Amino acid sequence: MLPEKELLVYIDGEYYPESEAKISVFDHGFLYGDGVFEGIRSYNGVVFKLREHIDRLYHSARAIMLEIPLTKEEMMKAVLETLRRNNLKDAYIRLVVTRGKGDLGLDPRKCPKPSVIIITVPLLQLYDEKKREKGMSMIVSWVRRDPVDATTHEIKSLNYLNSILAKIEANNAGVDEAIILDTNGFICEATAENIFIVKDGKIITPPSTSGPLPGITASVVKEIAQDLGYQVIEKGITVVELYGADEAFVTGTAAEIMPIREVNKRRIGEGRMGPITRKILERFREYVKDPRNGVAIEKA
Repeated sequence: MLPEKELLVYIDGEYYPESEAKISVFDHGFLYGDGVFEGIRSYNGVVFKLREHIDRLYHSARAIMLEIPLTKEEMMKAVLETLRRNNLKDAYIRLVVTRGKGDLGLDPRKCPKPSVIIITVPLLQLYDEKKREKGMSMIVSWVRRDPVDATTHEIKSLNYLNSILAKIEANNAGVDEAIILDTNGFICEATAENIFIVKDGKIITPPSTSGPLPGITASVVKEIAQDLGYQVIEKGITVVELYGADEAFVTGTAAEIMPIREVNKRRIGEGRMGPITRKILERFREYVKDPRNGVAIEKA
């Protein structure tokens, strides 16, 4: 039997089999989490919201004064070419930009050239459809989200220790996910997803002032909800408000739209996917199939 062909990984303009794809141990992304990234999906040969993901990547890079050595157009072309070389149409894409190789000191001036890494794999599915119907179990973590005047998660940086600690707590509690509060005790987001609740026909989500990542899937959900005639409100949400919600769900590139069944053993609504969540999910699945909402992998 012939060995399965390895996927190719883009690193600084070259393509390497995944077993040979390496960065320096002196890279500041490895040593200090000094870099930014994006998780992106492609559906049926179209990279969903590629331009929006690239815009967010460059926005994060600007915030940490990281000069990406490619233009946005060049970056998009590199993503598409990596998918083509791996013959992937339905894929998960991890795009990483690190500060690059330096020394063991903190000073980023010792890193003369940032590194760009593009990893593409067959579509990552966090939850199957049976799980989606059932919904997620969650806890409220002791970990607070980094405040907006610190290492805020408005920047999608390589430093995800804040989320990892909350995920470890969820694992230890035997639940699917953790909810992270902001420094004022309001709900911020999950470890890697935005949060929405439904109450009396209104859809509510935390404001940007609480420090959540400006989610691309979340922005699509807001658009879909408004098109369906629902009012979308951004305001602080307390844990008690979440307990009393009629429905609740999280959104993210990998999770897509995932209902919340229970939080801290409190059942949310009917304890399964609610009718408004279902309507939004159905419309979202139509939305991602529309090639106008992404960039085609194959050249026109």
